[in-house]
Amino acid sequence: MTGATLAPLAVVLLSGGLDSYTAAALMRAGGYRLTALTVRYGQTHAVEIEAARRVAAALSVEQHVELEVDLAAFGGSALTGDGSIPTDEDPDRDGIPPTYVPARNTVLLSLALAWAEALGATDLVVGVNALDYSGYPDCRPEFVAAFEQLAAVATRDGVEGARFRVHAPLITLSKAEIIQRGIALGLDYALTHSCYAPSADGQPCAQCDSCQLRARGFAEAGVVDPLAPQADSRVDAPHG
Repeated sequence: MTGATLAPLAVVLLSGGLDSYTAAALMRAGGYRLTALTVRYGQTHAVEIEAARRVAAALSVEQHVELEVDLAAFGGSALTGDGSIPTDEDPDRDGIPPTYVPARNTVLLSLALAWAEALGATDLVVGVNALDYSGYPDCRPEFVAAFEQLAAVATRDGVEGARFRVHAPLITLSKAEIIQRGIALGLDYALTHSCYAPSADGQPCAQCDSCQLRARGFAEAGVVDPLAPQADSRVDAPHG
């Protein structure tokens, strides 16, 4: 008599944003066990790390590793303190914005790949999206496909025949579609954080690219964002 076969294990890059939360939940719904990797890469605030912890707990991941790799030492991005976060700009404009962090997703996926190989896992999960993505080059299908090719030749397991897969279940979805998928799975988006320039108490600025894309996504999905001010401060109109 043989024992039950364990579900496959996936390593999820978990940022605390709604995209990585939804991507992880979709993988869990598809029968995967989850471990989560959150990287403190020199972000100018710690709010998203706290959100990642909340999300990891909500997803019941088997292990959550927080790793520090200080990309701020290189500079080159407003997200790591090199320049200011742009506000009230069109997130659909052409060009790569100053919030792009040089090679960030390559670095983060490499760390996830290293952990996956150590765990004997071959599935990586990332919440990249090629539609509502602010113009980042490392959120495109070409990047995901190229990284899978890299994993095949850069690891012991790949050379010995294992096939690493980078799952990007949101890559062709709009922000509204992502939110709708998450709502269908019962996700609590109040746990997440999206803002690039939050206030000292962690409140979203409502003006940066990420806030604008989030607001548009919730509006198009026909769902109230639990982090929007009106979601927390509704009062009944006085009776006359």
